[in-house]
This record gives sequence, C-alpha cells and structure tokens, in this order.
Amino acid sequence: MSQLTRINDRPAALEFLYGRIDYERTPVVPYGKREFKLERMRELLRRLGDPQDALRVVHVAGTKGKGSTAAMIAGVLTAAGHRSGLFTSPHLDRLEERLAIDSAPCSGDELVRLVDRVKPIVEAMDAMGADDDEPASGPTYFEITTAMALLHFAERQVDAAVLEVGLGGRLDSTNVCQSVVSIITDISFDHTQQLGNTLAAIAREKAGIVKPGVPVISGVTGCEPREVIREICRQRESPLIELDVHFDFDYHAPRNLQAAPQASKIDVRFSDDRHYDDLTLGLLGRHQGANASVAVATLGELRRQGWRIDDEHLRRGLREIRWPARIEVLSRRPTVVVDAAHNVASIEALLNTLDESFDVERRVLIFATTQDKDIEGMLARLLPKFSHIVFTKYRNNPRSVPPEQLAAISRTLSSGSGTVCRVCTDVPGAWDHARRLVGERDLICVAGSFFIAAEMRTHLGADD
Repeated sequence: MSQLTRINDRPAALEFLYGRIDYERTPVVPYGKREFKLERMRELLRRLGDPQDALRVVHVAGTKGKGSTAAMIAGVLTAAGHRSGLFTSPHLDRLEERLAIDSAPCSGDELVRLVDRVKPIVEAMDAMGADDDEPASGPTYFEITTAMALLHFAERQVDAAVLEVGLGGRLDSTNVCQSVVSIITDISFDHTQQLGNTLAAIAREKAGIVKPGVPVISGVTGCEPREVIREICRQRESPLIELDVHFDFDYHAPRNLQAAPQASKIDVRFSDDRHYDDLTLGLLGRHQGANASVAVATLGELRRQGWRIDDEHLRRGLREIRWPARIEVLSRRPTVVVDAAHNVASIEALLNTLDESFDVERRVLIFATTQDKDIEGMLARLLPKFSHIVFTKYRNNPRSVPPEQLAAISRTLSSGSGTVCRVCTDVPGAWDHARRLVGERDLICVAGSFFIAAEMRTHLGADD
C-alpha cells in the first residue's frame, strides 16, 4: 500500500497489521535489542502524542497466569465502577479481543480507525529505516498493536490500563509505561532460547518491568527466581509484597464437574490479619487460586493508593470472571475441556485440575503445539494420563509442529504407558476421531497451544 492509502475497512486493517513482522508466527523468535527496540516503541508513541503518559498502568509479567491475573484485576476494577482497559495477547478469535474496555473488545470500526491513525506514522518510520539501510527496522506487529491499545485507552479515558507483557518484560513493548503497580506471576521454564535456560535468568527478564519506587506484587514461589526479584526490588527501592510471605491462599476445588457446573472457592489471608474467606472464582484450578490471590493483593495495594474498591466489588469481579481456553468446559456428556496449556508447568496445572475436579471413565487428548516448546517434557506428563492421544496441527500459525513428529516423540516416551496414539492432519479430523472414541461418561481434552485452543473453539462454535 502507498503512504496515501487510507484504511477504510477491517480486511484492509488486518492486511496491514498481518503484513508486519510478527514474532508470534515466525519459526524462530529472536530476543535482543536489535529486534526488540524500546527506543523504536518510544518513537512510535511520541509520534502518536505519548498516549501512555495519560494512563495509570497496572503492569503484569510472568511465565504463567499473567493473562488470567490481568483479567481478574480488570474485572474487579470494572465491578468497582472504574473504567478499565485490558491489553492481552495472543487473541483466540478476533484481534479486537486484545484491546478490551470493561470486558468488551473494541469494535471492528474502532480497530479500523486505530489502524488508519497509526499507519502513516509506521510508514514514515519504515522510510527512515530504509534511508538508514535498515529496511526491517520499522515497528513490528506487536509494537503497533500495543501502541493502538495505549491510544485507544487514552482516548476512551480509562481509569486504569491493565497491560499484560507479551514476551519477557525488560524488552517488551509494554515496558515503556510508568506503572502504579507491577505484578510478576509465577515463573517457570518457557521461551528459554530467548529468556535464558535458568529460572534466575528468566526472572531477571521478567523483573525488567520493576520501576524505581513502584510497588511490586509477586506470585513467584521458587527460591531461585524469588531471590532475583528481591534483589532487583532492593536495587530499585520498590516495595515488594510476596505470595507465601505477605499473603497466602487456600483453594477449594469443585468436584464431579462432568455432571454439573460448580464454582471453585478460595480464601486469601494477609500477614496484617486481613482475610477474604469463601471467594467464588469463575476459573478452575489451584493455579488460578494462586493467580486470584495475586490479583487480590494487587487490588489491596490499589486500595491503599486511594482507589475505591469495596469487598463486594472484589467478590463480584472474581465471581464473574470468564477467560476462554483456560480449563474451559465447553460441554458435558461427554465432557469437553479446552486449555491453552503450552509448557510443562501449565500442563501440570491442567492435569492436577482434571484429577481433582473430573471423575470420568476415560480421557482422550487432542494435542498440537508450537516449535521451540518443551515437547518431550509436556508429553512425558500427558501420556500416562490419557487412554488415547490424537496428534494434529493447527492452520493459523506456521510454527505448528507436524503431528507425525509429535507421534514419533511419543513413541520414544510411551514404553509401558498403554496410551494409543493417532495422527490426524487437521483439527476437524482430530475432533471427529476423538469423538468416536468416547461415551457420555468420558472426557475429551484439547491442549498444547493457544492456537489449537482457538481453532478448536471455532470448530465447535464455542463463541456462539
């Protein structure tokens, strides 16, 4: 498109965005100052009038649970009457999901307007890069969508902008904002090629969002990453509030969810004798209980800063939270669960939840995942837990691992497990095969990636 071309409809907006460098879809994800340039992000925002400066930002990083935690915080703020913007990634169905205000994704018309606003600025920055013999140095897809979110939230005058980090933290596009509170959810191994192969190295990248003097809420419980976060908070004189030190929680799992919906419950206690008992949580799993406790601690810090958040707002926001593809029960008889688990820690959380809340006769898994993940680690945990696994691939991302490769890896791991494996080339075929294997008292689980979760939800009409 030429520089004079306006964006007049949604297909043109998506064509422009998807034409940018998108590290969510490249076979190899680099991570360094050459590719992730905060200076480039700051320049993009400067040309847009620095919308981030008008926002009170709640910044959320971590390996697992950061999206759920961000959604809980935004939901409670909305329940308390504060207009809350929520920026998350990736999206499941429509790009507009990434830019939500009071739980409502931005409209297609708003998306078109935002893309039309940023396009000439992006093209001008592209031209500057070409003049400097760096033709690929213009803003990336994620940088542009981050800038669009900040612009959208500023124009709609949100009271709070809850921003989920995309990758890492230190070099992430969201890390150009001044936050009122920073959150680091639990840390485990993921994106090790980019962030490091030790929990300490990963924690150091995540803690890159810590701002001098700004309070930090941490859900990190491992000794190695916890010490790194403590060190950085000491250096930056940032007050630190930690899970298992300043607050803790009890999770009460619902039972027999294959028969009827029930709510999970949590109790959250603080070292200063504050406590919240019998909170209803709209998400399943002990790991979501941990995320909810971090959200409650964050909201307590906001209340300390003067935000009006009553206990009833807290209860309502957690009770009403819905976050698709996070151990999401799509149907019963047979039970169908879709989860975006894509690393060893999230797979373990999924399996623990299936064990404690679903009393079924047979489990069948549909699995697809992305290159650069710990495939052997995930499959080693999954194989003993399912009678059948159907390996497939998704169409909406070229980083999908061929199902034949997944089956070959499973054969090296499955000695004695008795798990029957099958390869299907696409999601509809995988679903049809899995459905033929189960009866009313059985369970089908879909896991391995956001992308398989998204494609399966679309195939099953979950959004309808």
